[in-house]
Amino acid sequence: MTEGFGWLPELVAAVLASVLAITLHEAAHGYAALALGDPTAKLAGRLSLNPIRHVDPVGTVLVPGILLLGQLLTIGRVEFMFGWAKPVPVNIWALRHPRQGMMLVAAAGPLMNFALAIIAGLLVHPLVALDGTAPRDLLFAGLRFVQYAILANLVLGLFNLLPIPPLDGGRIVAGLLPRALALPYMRLERWGILIVLIAVFLLPRIAEGYDPVGWALRNVIAQAFDLVLLVTGNGGGGE
Repeated sequence: MTEGFGWLPELVAAVLASVLAITLHEAAHGYAALALGDPTAKLAGRLSLNPIRHVDPVGTVLVPGILLLGQLLTIGRVEFMFGWAKPVPVNIWALRHPRQGMMLVAAAGPLMNFALAIIAGLLVHPLVALDGTAPRDLLFAGLRFVQYAILANLVLGLFNLLPIPPLDGGRIVAGLLPRALALPYMRLERWGILIVLIAVFLLPRIAEGYDPVGWALRNVIAQAFDLVLLVTGNGGGGE
């Protein structure tokens, strides 16, 4: 979508896009829960667009930071991001219809990300209209931010739909399963992040060339990126 314009602006654009994606993802969970009868997130002060309220030291700072700097210092651009925020507290039993409500609360985060990806794609048009009038570096920065905003939101939204508790996809699956299966399935939640880290980071290194999660995400995200460009009137094909 754009050419490179230096690693520091790349870093700023990537960080800003990621912070917005994570913050609004978590806020969407809280607002959905409140709309469905659970004020827990509101009472905990988590119905906020302040990113600091949603920061998890490891998932929001350390892991994404290592990925960002590692990619920028080696290949000069960001091709993959991974991270998580501090989960918004939800009391499933305070929801008017607990199982269905939990599914809707879980789905709200990814849906917010997909909406943000579409909005970012639409921003290309006013930016392109500024070509020839705005400083070229500023135009590149804006387009690069749009690219990272689409990428960050697609990665976050699609990754969270993996059917592994405590990811959103796991909670959606639990809501669809019969109660007898949903309860043991949700017990996986205590091991969920460990399972995700093993599948995403450890497995590809132990079994060289075997990376089903990474392969699926890369291929699905590439196609989703092209779809966002297409539906927002920007053609397709990414960079």
